[in-house]
Amino acid sequence: MAKTMEKTDVLVIGGSAAGIVAATTGKANYPDKDFLLIRKEKQVLVPCGIPYIFGSLESSDKNVIPDGVLSKACVNLKIGEVVSVNPENKTCKTNDGTEISFEKLVLAIGSIPTTPKWLKGTTLKNVFTIPKNKEYIDNAINKLKDCKKIVTVGGGFIGVEISDELNKKNKDVTLAEILPHILTLAFDKELAVKAEEILQSRGVKIKTGQGVKEILGNEEVTAVLLNNGEKIEADAVILSMGYRPNTTLAEKSGIKINEKGFVRVDEYMRTEDADIFAVGDCAEKKDFITRKPSGAMLASTACAEARIAGMNLYKLSTLKTLSGTIAIFSTAIGETGFGAAGLIESAAKREGFDVVTGSFEGIDKHPGTLSGTHKQIVKLIVAKESAVVLGGEVVGGASIGELTNLIGLVIQNRMTINSILTAQIGTHPLLTGPPTAYPLIKAAEAVAKNI
Repeated sequence: MAKTMEKTDVLVIGGSAAGIVAATTGKANYPDKDFLLIRKEKQVLVPCGIPYIFGSLESSDKNVIPDGVLSKACVNLKIGEVVSVNPENKTCKTNDGTEISFEKLVLAIGSIPTTPKWLKGTTLKNVFTIPKNKEYIDNAINKLKDCKKIVTVGGGFIGVEISDELNKKNKDVTLAEILPHILTLAFDKELAVKAEEILQSRGVKIKTGQGVKEILGNEEVTAVLLNNGEKIEADAVILSMGYRPNTTLAEKSGIKINEKGFVRVDEYMRTEDADIFAVGDCAEKKDFITRKPSGAMLASTACAEARIAGMNLYKLSTLKTLSGTIAIFSTAIGETGFGAAGLIESAAKREGFDVVTGSFEGIDKHPGTLSGTHKQIVKLIVAKESAVVLGGEVVGGASIGELTNLIGLVIQNRMTINSILTAQIGTHPLLTGPPTAYPLIKAAEAVAKNI
């Protein structure tokens, strides 16, 4: 059979958030170039919406990124799997024998769930991970319908969100986390405890400070054994123990990988080959504050990296670079949102920063007698010497998502406490806290008293 040959100017491998944004941003900046995005999946899920398929959304069909976003941007789409890349010849081969030549290549090949080799029982029936794969998720949800007792292993964002969603389906859910508190890598203790209290009040059982020793069962899971000897009965187990970069294709192709297993990139998202870029979960990250390698994997970070790559494909701009990940997180448990940006207090101290913190508890509407008003807590972490904001944490209603983003912008622009104190903030009774006690500014005032 004759080998099929295809040609494009820019080839993007991977069709999730990073791949889509790299392709569409690139096409917008270089409209005369041909762009081809190739992905394995027939349909792509909204990454951050995956936990909500288990409850609120009812079906993965309601969590699909439409291909129209690519066609409207004049980006070509091919369904297939790239099995090899030849950087020298600037070609790749797919599983159907097609060879594609390119000028520029963007790797957006994502991450895959971590399943510890030491954990026994992970291959039993009704033990699931959470990949970004529609068919797998559909199968898991179908199997979970008949399960009553479910144990989630891992108290990060995905573990917490899935546990809360399954709890809505009247399941008996237990969340097991080896660290002292859930969400403890993203929030300081006082905020993590609030998250635990809310999750427990909604019916989820929480076991913290005890790791899982083994998943028990013959062919099908029957229980989870904790390190302290406690057994938790289970019809199903969901492993939410983190993700690792999916870099097999890059390694096979001779593209350099860093000590954490990510594809090495510079501030323009270029690999050591200037015509090959990497973005998203597979790409190397450095912390914005510490400049140390970071393992953060967030769709928001992935899309920022993808925009940088898309803008710098053919012409570098010193103004369009990535200076490191700020790690902006947010989640919601019921009606309460939790957000964090930059370094939390414990991490800042661990890194050796001399910090001052300040907190304020206010409200997200005014007056507080308005229906739907929610308490809003803002905590700021600030370098004492320079008064530069290193991080912030927020608890409140739905508005905390954008407030967390605002704190992220404060950090990215290396703003000081005085910059916040002199900032002009627009307010409205139905949308924000009061101008007389805007929580972000009041938290800044609390910091200023101790600098």
